[in-house]
Amino acid sequence: MELEERLARVLRGTSEVLVESELRDLLARKEHPRAYIGYEPSGPFTIGQLVTIRKILDLEEAGFDVTVFLADWHALINDKLGGSLERITEAGKVMEKVIRALGGGDRVQFRWASDLTGNGAYWSRVIRSAKAMTLARAKRAMTIMGRTESEADVDSAKLFYPAMQVADIFELGVDLAYGGMDQRRAHVLAREVAAKNGWPVPIALHTPLVSSLKGGGRMNPGEEGLMEKKMSKSDASTAAYAGDSEEILRERIKGAFCPARETEGNPVVELAVNLVMTWEGALTIERAEKHGGRVSFSSPELFQAAWKEGKLHPLDLKAAVAESLVRILAPVRALAGQP
Repeated sequence: MELEERLARVLRGTSEVLVESELRDLLARKEHPRAYIGYEPSGPFTIGQLVTIRKILDLEEAGFDVTVFLADWHALINDKLGGSLERITEAGKVMEKVIRALGGGDRVQFRWASDLTGNGAYWSRVIRSAKAMTLARAKRAMTIMGRTESEADVDSAKLFYPAMQVADIFELGVDLAYGGMDQRRAHVLAREVAAKNGWPVPIALHTPLVSSLKGGGRMNPGEEGLMEKKMSKSDASTAAYAGDSEEILRERIKGAFCPARETEGNPVVELAVNLVMTWEGALTIERAEKHGGRVSFSSPELFQAAWKEGKLHPLDLKAAVAESLVRILAPVRALAGQP
């Protein structure tokens, strides 16, 4: 890929990059820069998290070496899977299989937090990161855990989390830190910590979050109600999962919140724009001839304009998104022996 094509591939479907000029310079200097994304192994991927998997593939296609960081100790701190490291480890192994099945290639590698935690140099990095942030700043970053600032007092171990996540970025030696918009505070904090400690400042890349299938309004990063509005593993009614059967996928999308003409907080529209169109290159909606017939959109702008004008029916959009999900997730169903 040429520079402009690589840049476009990295940026497509993203909400924000800090900073684009730094990204352009990185791509001009390095054929194979290093990127990272962290996941807490806490259960199966939701369909909302497929947005991040698509971006892993984009980064690899743009020449990045991508580290998928399976944050087992972070999941333990965050009380995931009952605090069982055995269950957390098993969940992480499944995550790896899913990413590989969906196209993660030779430039995608997997690392575990436990690979780092036995190293004294890592804990030195954690302490230096913590020393470069105030207690109040650490508490404000609690939203990266799917928690509010007020929950920071539940147990003191959770206060280690922001410093650990920041330290991970530098210990892994990456050029670019990637995540959903819920990880923005951690990445901004990492850039600040880098400046204070004289470490290389990582580029930060963020993709949109997908709203709860129940609806719930617009999401703003860091707001108190954010985690109640996004698709979440902690509330099965908000999500569908990568390993769901075709029947369940169709049922979950059919029952999803999808108000006509509305785009903000509309999970079906968000899946169409942020997942289907980036993964398949277009959104195709099959309709009876009396309702306008087959229609295809090659850009989010064209689709959203038609949606806002009321030219598309919610049931037709739901059916199209469901069929795309069925196609995209066929390799994951194959892992479980499903058709």
